[in-house]
Amino acid sequence: MMKDLAGLRSEIDRLDAVDRSLHDAGELLALFGDDEPAAAEIAEGIGTAEAALDALEVEANFDGEFDAHNVILSVYAGAGGVDAADWAQMLSRMYLRWAESAGFSTQIVEESPAEEAGLKSITFFVRGRNAYGLLEGERGVHRLVRMSPFDAAHRRHTSFAAVDIIPEIEADESREIQMKPDDLRVETFKSGGAGGQYVNKTESAVRIIHLPSGLIVASQQERSQAQNREVAMTILRARLVAREIEQRGEKLASLRGERQANEWGSQIRSYVLAPYQLVKDHRTGVETGNVPAVLDGDIDVFIRPYLQVRRSLQHRASSQAP
Repeated sequence: MMKDLAGLRSEIDRLDAVDRSLHDAGELLALFGDDEPAAAEIAEGIGTAEAALDALEVEANFDGEFDAHNVILSVYAGAGGVDAADWAQMLSRMYLRWAESAGFSTQIVEESPAEEAGLKSITFFVRGRNAYGLLEGERGVHRLVRMSPFDAAHRRHTSFAAVDIIPEIEADESREIQMKPDDLRVETFKSGGAGGQYVNKTESAVRIIHLPSGLIVASQQERSQAQNREVAMTILRARLVAREIEQRGEKLASLRGERQANEWGSQIRSYVLAPYQLVKDHRTGVETGNVPAVLDGDIDVFIRPYLQVRRSLQHRASSQAP
């Protein structure tokens, strides 16, 4: 209840900020009319209010079952060898930077470094109101084209990475999912990566295998085995719930999207660094030449158009429903 209350207060605060911006602009207009310095300040206030209202309008349509939930985001290197592993690391940084700029908190729970460079995979939480609603459209294959820094001949390479987005599920939301102790195999191992000498010297990392489904989850970033087990159980619970919903059929498209191979022809978005600079979303047609900004986390230019398309499709489907 306190979490819901905090979220509602945040929305009210944002509406109050819009109201103040418009009120201040109205007062300036009444006092100074067409005065040039005042006009610039008035336009700035209205622009700020307009951007905030656009964001609120998008979020007002987050009425899906999981839209308000936190996110468990995973990135997996696909076809492309060492370039794909490096691309997976670049993508994970992009989403971490986006979450930071959006005011969300993040927590890396597992990462598997590749042999030469980059990451085979990484999983982390993105926590904040409507995180799943905003990020749901990022699920899919992302394609990178660039002059490879790992190629001695410096030739152009194409590599792929897959992004998986599932909602974090609270324990009381997963009562239908039964996890019997006999169905779980728990393994411990020494953690790698950041975490200090303590983490690397003890078997604090935890891997849980759900035998009936074959799902495997791991957590290695916490300092204690108990904490890593709790995090791994949270991820396993979320993936089992997502799997259960997939099997119901009618909710497959709304929760998981279309599953595609992590290779050529299946990408939802292409990031081209050579011979020209362009990022293009193949579902909405939105594109931008400011590739460095996108890779630094500026992906709202793709998120919001996708949400508008999703909303129009939902409205069309509801209007055609018997």
